[in-house]
Amino acid sequence: MAVSLKWMLLAALVVACCACGGGRSESRAPGPPPAASLPAPAEPRAETDLRPVIVAFGDSISAGFGLDPGKSFPDDLQRMLDAKGYRYRVVNLGVSGDTTTDGLERMPSVLALNPKIVILEFGGNDGLRGQPVAGAKTNLAQMIEALQKAGAEVVLAGMTLPRNYGPEYIHSFEQMYVELADQYHVARIPFLLDQVGGISYLMQPDGLHPTAHGAEIVAGTVMKFLTPLLKR
Repeated sequence: MAVSLKWMLLAALVVACCACGGGRSESRAPGPPPAASLPAPAEPRAETDLRPVIVAFGDSISAGFGLDPGKSFPDDLQRMLDAKGYRYRVVNLGVSGDTTTDGLERMPSVLALNPKIVILEFGGNDGLRGQPVAGAKTNLAQMIEALQKAGAEVVLAGMTLPRNYGPEYIHSFEQMYVELADQYHVARIPFLLDQVGGISYLMQPDGLHPTAHGAEIVAGTVMKFLTPLLKR
């Protein structure tokens, strides 16, 4: 009887401890999920420039050889368009030293921009290297055809050569631009460096590339031939 009473008291003690919560875990409100499971904050979107594109596609004159950044004629052209209220975006795809062959190879980069207008400025390096005019003409023709097929208007920038290249070669070179413009019915700038070429203070010491002031005049020349193609 004494043993039974002992076990009865022990059982009662265990029940009392359980009733006081000794063997029960506390319930807690759910906490925030781990940092790794939280969604990453959305990055701000860059605004898309939806203005129609004008591409200055050419060699060192378009690229702004020898000039500070922002001083090439395509840069000046953008400022002129903005000032006159034309909503176009000028993209400079000039590469110094490029020939018409190089330009033809770079055509995919131009077409990828879906340009409305392309200022096609090639041929000078072909001429300065004395390459056959027929080859340069064929390359320019292929570029014009590809651009027109893509729906772009073309402004063909004519060039000339130093007088020591001889009258026959120079005439053939200059006529190349005239004949291409007639064949494909594109706007032609007779001489891109009009009122700049041969004027010492508007040309760099090499006599081939305009100064910053000269580039502004070139942009004004381009603007004259570009304006009839623009829409507000």
